[in-house]
Amino acid sequence: SRFWFLCLSWIYVFVSDIFPYFLLVHPTFQLLQGSYCFFNCSNLWVSACLCVFYCIKIANFRNRFFVYLKVKIDRMVPWLLLGTVIFSLIFGILAYDSIDKAVCKSLNFTCQERFWKATLGIEEHFFPLYFITGFLSTTSFMAVIFAALFLLFSLWRHKCKMQTNSMNSLNMDAHIRAMKSIFSFLVMYSINFIFLILTLIYSMEYQNHFIVIYLANLIQHAYPGVHSFILIFSNPKLEKTLLRIV
Repeated sequence: SRFWFLCLSWIYVFVSDIFPYFLLVHPTFQLLQGSYCFFNCSNLWVSACLCVFYCIKIANFRNRFFVYLKVKIDRMVPWLLLGTVIFSLIFGILAYDSIDKAVCKSLNFTCQERFWKATLGIEEHFFPLYFITGFLSTTSFMAVIFAALFLLFSLWRHKCKMQTNSMNSLNMDAHIRAMKSIFSFLVMYSINFIFLILTLIYSMEYQNHFIVIYLANLIQHAYPGVHSFILIFSNPKLEKTLLRIV
């Protein structure tokens, strides 16, 4: 999902800079934006599912419901991923439909500048889409927050027990590495969420807040790649595989 999200972003930048009038050909702009929303949504939700999966598999709590989830989580993962794909697909279709209605309602444009005004200035079409985007982002962000905090608390408690029991340093290093990886993911996801909300707030006034939107888009496009590298380099097997490929 991250790979195709970044690919679509590059395609959109390439087309808008080199062949800007190609975006006016129906339904090129709608397809690009709908696909972008699909992969962006799946990117956020797969990240949230990954964090929840880490929490359930690694954390150690005596709650009955938590123990039940720990036993069943391996079977639940494929269904969670399938639900994420279906949910993201529905969201992408809604985005395509909203943008298509906005563009079709404003057909009296002849240049790219007027095209942007036509597509970005119709709040009655985009407000439901923005509301759904904000709701989904907030829900996934809350899932990440709770999962990461529970996991950090469990790892820290286990690390303190190992210190009192004089466990070997290899186990201690593994737990410290895991805590650093989870904390970095939490920080990056929080920054990505904040700039996503800023994009939703200021995009209705595109010309007045261009710098804010540009910076927010830059952060959102950097997040998938940077976090993927953190995941790879925090796992020795993945790191060796990457170095072998390079």
